[in-house]
Amino acid sequence: MRRPVALRLYAALATTALVAATGVVLSVPEASAATGAATGYATQNGGTTGGAGGQTVRATTGTAIHAALCGRASSSTPITIEVEGTVNHGNTSKVSGASCNTADGVIELKQISNVTIVGVGSGAVFDQLGIHIRDASNIIIQNVTVRNVKKSGSPTSNGGDAIGMESNVRNVWADHVTLEASGGESEGYDGLFDMKDNTQYVTLSYSILRNSGRGGLVGSSESDLSNSFITYHHNLYENIDSRAPLLRGGTAHIYNNYYVRLNESGINSRAGARAKVDNNYFKDSKDVLGTFYTDAAGYWQVGGNVFDNVTWSSPGSENNPAGPDPQSNTTVGIPYPYSLDGAGCVPDVVSRTAGANKGLQVSNGNCSPQTPAPTPTSPTSPPATPTPGPTPTPGPTQPGGTNLSIGAGSDGSSKADGTSYGNVRDGSMSTYWSPAGPTGSLSIKWGSSTTVSKINIREASGSAGSIGTWRVVNADTGAVLTSGSGAGVITFPRTSLHKITFEITGSTGTPKVAEYETYAG
Repeated sequence: MRRPVALRLYAALATTALVAATGVVLSVPEASAATGAATGYATQNGGTTGGAGGQTVRATTGTAIHAALCGRASSSTPITIEVEGTVNHGNTSKVSGASCNTADGVIELKQISNVTIVGVGSGAVFDQLGIHIRDASNIIIQNVTVRNVKKSGSPTSNGGDAIGMESNVRNVWADHVTLEASGGESEGYDGLFDMKDNTQYVTLSYSILRNSGRGGLVGSSESDLSNSFITYHHNLYENIDSRAPLLRGGTAHIYNNYYVRLNESGINSRAGARAKVDNNYFKDSKDVLGTFYTDAAGYWQVGGNVFDNVTWSSPGSENNPAGPDPQSNTTVGIPYPYSLDGAGCVPDVVSRTAGANKGLQVSNGNCSPQTPAPTPTSPTSPPATPTPGPTPTPGPTQPGGTNLSIGAGSDGSSKADGTSYGNVRDGSMSTYWSPAGPTGSLSIKWGSSTTVSKINIREASGSAGSIGTWRVVNADTGAVLTSGSGAGVITFPRTSLHKITFEITGSTGTPKVAEYETYAG
């Protein structure tokens, strides 16, 4: 149905006024430039699609970005904001509206969801202006440069973080971004890519982080252990003093990154953090992996890395370098597919693909850059609103066959007892076992050898997402059958055993397991 001419004219005049006032240009609801698809942990927990399927808006100022967010029908209406030009303090003001919560002097993505910000045309530069993501979900930041954001001196923005996430953030994909500073904390700068206060399911890919005292952290202190499931791949870390990254608790997957001139320390896994560190290339650097500046140990699984002119300090009470011959001290299960480039070609492929304005090229797993496929024009069930806790990683469909945890010949046991382990093998979702704290273990056992290839951990109502990291152990031999994160269906090679243990090694709060089902497969 056609709208009246007068109404169409009014809308056109309103758009013209908006352009003049804020620097925003509205375009028709169509897909933006090709952005590819999210990778790593950002593909979990429902996936990260940003503003796919929504309206596309062009912006040339920070105020225009805020106006686009505030002009949506709701705080979760999908939108893609294409940015071109330099965004700075002079053109970034607070805009009010029911679908936004913005502020002066910072790009504020607060209490919103389903947003893509992508640099287009001659490029997008956020000059001395940070991007702040808070109480938000399903966010994509792509093909932009953020530089010289300060927390002290003048002007200040975003606590000194180039991109900072905090307070119940879920599903963020930062891709092909360039994050840079001009010094360390004494010069007024802080982290380039920081996550804290319950931030989960984040991927940083094909990006450059350089010339900073601090690359980035996961967890603001040894007590902030609610952050997890972070992937770093195909990034260039260059001339960074430390925190490449700093991990406090949680699980991280770090692969195919190129590290050049890590001056003091690199990947700092501490306070129970677990990092899978694969096929990275470390050059002209010091203490590139370990636990540093604390006696709260962290862990790592290493493989395929190249250490080119790397020096290592001596161990001490608060210094535990992984080298000079790094060995794994944990295992980390990864729930998503990925292709590893050989470490030897990482310097070349990362140099050709990482950072803003590189054509959004990616590697195909054979050290060969290629252009990604366009982003889908409709979202695939993105999270509508931020959630207070993680959602379990989607697993295979419900197992078929008989639940071996119930019936003649089966029994169980638990450690770190809080409530009865019997509640996980009674067939009822209204009862549950819960440990006394955030960790504990449950076992199902049989009087004779039993073949198992799947378990299904079903969380009680109201506690979904509490379970973080876990291991499945053959209690007969002590062998770890698999490890990972998030409750649900877990598969592993068919194993004949008398007792199988599900060990919760990390959680948000106190987990509640309603049923621990076992299947032959």
